[in-house]
Amino acid sequence: MAKKVLVISSSLRNNSNSETLAKQAAKGAQDAGHDVEFISLKDKTLNFCKGCLACQKTMKCVIKDDASEICEKVGNSDVLIFANPIYYYELCGQLKTLLDRCNPLYPSDYKFREVYLITASAEDGDEVYQTAKGGMQGWVDCFEKAKLVKVLSGGGLSDPADAESNQAYLQAAYELGKNV
Repeated sequence: MAKKVLVISSSLRNNSNSETLAKQAAKGAQDAGHDVEFISLKDKTLNFCKGCLACQKTMKCVIKDDASEICEKVGNSDVLIFANPIYYYELCGQLKTLLDRCNPLYPSDYKFREVYLITASAEDGDEVYQTAKGGMQGWVDCFEKAKLVKVLSGGGLSDPADAESNQAYLQAAYELGKNV
């Protein structure tokens, strides 16, 4: 059965390593017969959450920007794939802001059950992405019906075009998408 898969790239750089891996995951999911939508945050306006909690009653954010439409798509997707460049061993700011702004989904009847995280960083090793994974896991834990299924870490990608030439990472991202 085809799933509705939403792939969100949070890098602000054109043709970034994390975006390249996100596109490969999207291609894998599409080749597997899933309905795939790809969103890049680089041209989106995302304002910070005000913490007013009005969304907990209305299930809509009071801030009018691109986050509301993206969050609606997040809530209506079966599978979420987030691609994140690692800056200072953490989720990047634009992804963290989006996750905060998805607060209206918490009391809603969201559809997603599987969440995947793809990271890209200049350094390699487990410690590089553990805090980013922790940040994503914390967000997923708020949603009882969902789980963080897999983290694909693209460490050692220091040049902007490293992912394009690294067949192992490209294949891993493709397989992640294909197997959602």
